[in-house]
Amino acid sequence: MLAQFYTAIIESVLTSSITVWFAGATVRDRLRLQRVVRAAEKVMGCRLPSIQDLYISRTRRCAGDYGPFDQTSRYTNSFFPSAIRLLNTK
Repeated sequence: MLAQFYTAIIESVLTSSITVWFAGATVRDRLRLQRVVRAAEKVMGCRLPSIQDLYISRTRRCAGDYGPFDQTSRYTNSFFPSAIRLLNTK
């Protein structure tokens, strides 16, 4: 029951938009967040994934199975590649 609470509430809050903010977080910020995870580990008495592991898994999930090198033109026609092409043609 504690594991479900952790996943539903605490991990959800910790990983909210993690793919956006994690790369810009300072080492100090990451250590503070990891301290929250360690405290939850002590209360629950089991190992939990680190903030780094959560970031990696969420990033892979957002990228999907194909990632940016999909055989379709979905990535090529998305905003960033289109914007880069537009800026490079000027």
